[in-house]
Amino acid sequence: MQHGQHLALPKPDAQSAAHSVRVAESLREKIAGSGGQISFAEYMHHVLYAPGLGYYSAGTTKFGEAGDFVTAPEISPVFGQVLARQCVEVLDQVESASILEVGAGSGRLAVDILSTLAKLDALPRSGYQILEVSADLRERQEALLHRELPQLMDRVAWLQRLPDVHDGVVVANEVLDALPVERFIRRGNGISQLCVALDNDVFVLRERDAPENLVAAVSAIEAELGKQLPDGFSSEVCLAATQWIRDLAPVLRIGVAFLFDYGVSRREYYAAERSGGWLRCHFRHHVHEDPLILPGIQDLTAWVDFSAVAQAAVAGGLEIAGYVNQAQFLIGAGLDQQLADFAELPIDAQLKLSGQIKLLTLPTEMGENFKCLGLSKGTVTQPSAFSLADRTTSL
Repeated sequence: MQHGQHLALPKPDAQSAAHSVRVAESLREKIAGSGGQISFAEYMHHVLYAPGLGYYSAGTTKFGEAGDFVTAPEISPVFGQVLARQCVEVLDQVESASILEVGAGSGRLAVDILSTLAKLDALPRSGYQILEVSADLRERQEALLHRELPQLMDRVAWLQRLPDVHDGVVVANEVLDALPVERFIRRGNGISQLCVALDNDVFVLRERDAPENLVAAVSAIEAELGKQLPDGFSSEVCLAATQWIRDLAPVLRIGVAFLFDYGVSRREYYAAERSGGWLRCHFRHHVHEDPLILPGIQDLTAWVDFSAVAQAAVAGGLEIAGYVNQAQFLIGAGLDQQLADFAELPIDAQLKLSGQIKLLTLPTEMGENFKCLGLSKGTVTQPSAFSLADRTTSL
């Protein structure tokens, strides 16, 4: 799709449009101060995370029906309820364990996990920590938890950076896909980096010779694939995801990290027919492929190369506990137990719940595209969610 040609996207409201103008203005200043262009990763970081301006740090509704996209916890509490059962398996094996949720979104997943653990009389002995860099999202999370679980508020703590050590469970739902990506194009024997520049005050993509770290990353991908990518092939590489794992690995002392996201293995990610990459833009439940419009008021995400994440984890001293799609995770983790009283529900509740389960598990919905990568350290048994199927060999 050419820049400027769009499917019929809804018009932003006046407040959002004015905010986007402010973000665009700050981007123009940034580009001017950087000699006329910035890398796509810098652009993505700015439109998502610039203080007071970026999509995740400014105050619009992101999640659920009123926002731009829906995550699994927004679809049904069943997701968090089943995940809570997996947390219990780990917490039972770890002394003074806690749960660390990274990037808690609306706070809905935290509510579902904590309320389920309370029912099971299995609340983590050392509490529930939320690592949230967005002050706006933290406020929303606090408000939701206060409203729905006031009696558990004393067990929840917010962090602005990773703790020095963590024992227990780490949960990250749709965190990796929101990390900035570099975009590149294979040109003959060289690699070009895609940058964002201005043409008559309009944001455009430009190419320049890729810096060494990006050339090295693409070379490593090609070495693993056993061949050079085709001339003209374009895609993304998320250097930030491998750094995120490098930062997490020494922190987790004993326990399991559950990483949920839409993604595929490296071979699928860089398959010849996937030229163009995996970057997607979300605005008011419309998905499109132009990241240069609506700066600051649309979400930019890229599918995750789970092979890269797994490699960084192993290099950092973590073990792969398992790799499954979301449907396999939920079924292996005890979805049937969670639905044990389904037959007793009123018929309208049955219909609603079965609709939610379909969204979470059908391959045409979230069941196949969403994966869970489990990472572990120390003497903990493999969580049962990975017992039904395991695709680790595909990574």
